[in-house]
Amino acid sequence: MPIIKVENLVKRFGKIIAVDDVSFDVEEGSIFGFLGPNGAGKTTSEVRKAIGIVFQDTTLDKDLTAYENLMFHAYLYNVKRPERVNRVNEALNFVDLFDRRKDLIKKFSGGMKRRLEVARGLIHRPRVLFLDEPTLGLDPQTRANLWEFIVELPRKHNVTIFMTTHYMEEAEVCDKIAIIDKGKIITMGTPDELKKTIGGDVIYVKTSDNAKAKAEIEKILQVDVSEKDGELFITSIKGDACIPVLIKTLGDTVLSVRLQRPTLNDVFLKMTGKAIRHDEASAGDNIKAEVRAYRRKVDRS
Repeated sequence: MPIIKVENLVKRFGKIIAVDDVSFDVEEGSIFGFLGPNGAGKTTSEVRKAIGIVFQDTTLDKDLTAYENLMFHAYLYNVKRPERVNRVNEALNFVDLFDRRKDLIKKFSGGMKRRLEVARGLIHRPRVLFLDEPTLGLDPQTRANLWEFIVELPRKHNVTIFMTTHYMEEAEVCDKIAIIDKGKIITMGTPDELKKTIGGDVIYVKTSDNAKAKAEIEKILQVDVSEKDGELFITSIKGDACIPVLIKTLGDTVLSVRLQRPTLNDVFLKMTGKAIRHDEASAGDNIKAEVRAYRRKVDRS
């Protein structure tokens, strides 16, 4: 049985439909991701009865130490007094912040705060941990370091991860991904399953005579050849196996060859007609404002 089962979920903010008839399952012990642009309805689809949540915006108390933040959380979630210290220390060790436990949060970097928020979300031993854009605003190295911790959670803490993101490389770690846009799930599957919908690898070839090379490739490999920006390109299920054949066929006329594997951005582009930009301005900023206000309300309760 799935640990989360959603059927025909609809969420409205006034006249705006943020989530439109969404259904999906999440298997226990897996990493499930909602992939989509800002304003697509990813955050609104969180199951609000979730036990553990790491919000997109930092909710740590900056005037408390790391240890005090986690102890306060343990108290709020009714962790038994004899267990609190051990759980807090265990969580701090897991995210490699035990040596900084006495430091005030205001002295922490963005990456350290994110790691501490993940630790805080684990204090009460949740079955499901929701991560809303967990690495938003972090530099690439810090994001990579944080993901080293996150991908270990299912195995080390027996927790199911449900995350929202618009970073393609983050979605790659998911066992299953739902691509969502304009409040609807466009497609769903494992990263490999989704990339297979593209039709295979793309091989780009630049030659000294593209017109002649195009005719030779189509004759020998029996495939359609297209041209863009001075390069010929073909799609193949096993692109790496085709490259030696291409070089042998075209000989010294080959100037360059490159292989591009299908990416999740290619999938998103195919399914929605647009790519996800990390810096895109959200057309649904009014939705996000209301969502953030709602999250702050939930966090205070």
